[in-house]
Amino acid sequence: MSAVDTDLGGPEELSEREQRAVETQLFRLADDEFVQAERYTFWQVRAPTLESDLAISNNAQDELGHARLWYDAIRQLGYSEESLIWESDPADFQHSTLVELPFEEGDWAGAILRAYLYDAAEEIRLAALAESTYRPIRDRTSRVQGEEAYHLEHAVSWLERLAADEEGRERLQTALEELYPYALTLFEPAGDAESDIVELGVRSRTLEEMRTEWARGVATQLTELGLDIPGAGPATPTGRNGRHTDHWRKLFEEMTSTYRNLGRDSATKIITEENNE
Repeated sequence: MSAVDTDLGGPEELSEREQRAVETQLFRLADDEFVQAERYTFWQVRAPTLESDLAISNNAQDELGHARLWYDAIRQLGYSEESLIWESDPADFQHSTLVELPFEEGDWAGAILRAYLYDAAEEIRLAALAESTYRPIRDRTSRVQGEEAYHLEHAVSWLERLAADEEGRERLQTALEELYPYALTLFEPAGDAESDIVELGVRSRTLEEMRTEWARGVATQLTELGLDIPGAGPATPTGRNGRHTDHWRKLFEEMTSTYRNLGRDSATKIITEENNE
């Protein structure tokens, strides 16, 4: 089923089943992008070159903008920004645990490898949303895809540079063995609405289908660079079901500390849509 076959319409037209499926998909998108953006800020003024510093800063800004698009779509379903982010419980977030892991100082190979694993998955995920039966999703998808294509291009370019010598390949291999099991959680279900997401056409492909394509593409790309794809490894917290690593609560406290310290009870904006026209 695709948007060509049917259209769920806008947020006010959804049935209870349809809204649950739409919300589940939107929370996956929004939380992943929001936390990925926050982690990317670690590399500002830490990247190995000025060019790469600017590039990863731009990527962080892009991801935050994408998160805003998805959260705004969730707000149309009756949520507030405060309940979604600033006053929420850390366990309410449904992002993959891949994006919450902290970066190690100086481990640029790890940063690039993580970006590649995430962006390769994002390319597949967005393609499966391009003809979503829920209009706000497909409209936003078309706005996000171009920027995400650049993110993947940037990651692949750096992978090739790093894999050009033995030391770089060793660093990438170490990062791959650590991160691969967490990257697999990008394709874990969140809640019990996954079958409805596909049946209703909110997304055109199952998680298993997307994971298979991702694993095949990643294996092709990385083995050509001289890397060995590890096994799935021991089970890790997925994040999709509210179970996160120990790193998440600390990051969440840092992300929301200014809001609390300023005594805020609402997400005020300096520039509104009205005075920005």
